Amino acid sequence: MLTSTYIHIPKVGKSTEHKIWASGITTWNEFIKHHDTVPIPRSKRNVILEGIDESMERLDNRDSEFFANTLPGSEHWRAYRNFSNSIAYVDIETTGLSKSDDHITVIGVYNGDHVKSFVHGINLDDVEDELNKYEFIVTYNGACFDLPFIKKEYPELEFNQLHVDLMYPLRKLGLKGGLKTIEKNLGIARSDDTVEISGFYAVVLWDRYQKGDEGALDLLLKYNREDIVNLETILDTIHPKLVDKTFSDANNTV
Repeated sequence: MLTSTYIHIPKVGKSTEHKIWASGITTWNEFIKHHDTVPIPRSKRNVILEGIDESMERLDNRDSEFFANTLPGSEHWRAYRNFSNSIAYVDIETTGLSKSDDHITVIGVYNGDHVKSFVHGINLDDVEDELNKYEFIVTYNGACFDLPFIKKEYPELEFNQLHVDLMYPLRKLGLKGGLKTIEKNLGIARSDDTVEISGFYAVVLWDRYQKGDEGALDLLLKYNREDIVNLETILDTIHPKLVDKTFSDANNTV
C-alpha cells in the first residue's frame, strides 16, 4: 500500500490521491509511466514525480523516519508490509492508570518471531535499547496510554518510528471496544488461564508477585505475551480489509 500512496508528498491531499487512483494508476511506477493521463495540473504532476523519486530513494534506504514524518499518523498502517521485518508489537502493564502516580510493571515486545519481557526491578531498563532497534511499532491504545507511559519513565526514547495504534484502523472497519472484545469479534482465542484476565486483574497479579508469589508473575507475563502476539494476528487480519476500504472509499468520492 505504501507504493500506492501519494498523500505523504507535499501539497498532495486525499482528493488528488483519489483522482490518481480513479485514473487507473495506483503504484508509483505506474504514475511515472502514465502521469499524463491523470486529470490534474501539470505543475502538480511534476511535484508528485519529484515526490515519488524521493520516496523511492527513501524506501530503498529503509528510511522509516521519513515516512513516519510525512505520512499522516492515521495512515502509518500503509507502510506495514514494507517494514514488517523490523516491527515491534508492544504492550505494557502498570500499577494503575495514572501516569503521574503509577508505574510500569511489565513491557512486552514481540518482533514477529519471539517475545521479550521487561520486568520492573529485573530488566525493565533494557527496554530502551530494545525499542530503538525497530522501524515500526504496533500497539493497541498505545498512542494515549502505552507510549506516553513509557516516555514518562524513559524520556530519552524519541519514538520517531512508524506507529500503528490498532484502535483507530479497527474503528474505520467498524470494530470498537477493548482488545479482548476485538479478539472475540475476529475469532482470536486466548488460553484458558488468561481468557478471564483483565487490566485490573493484571494489577492484582503484580501485587501478588510483590508479596512473593512467583506464579503470579508467570501468569502476568503469559497474559502480556498473548496481548502482543495477538496484535500481529489482528494486523495481519485487517490489513487487506483496510486496503480494500481505502480504495473503495476513494471510488465513492471521485
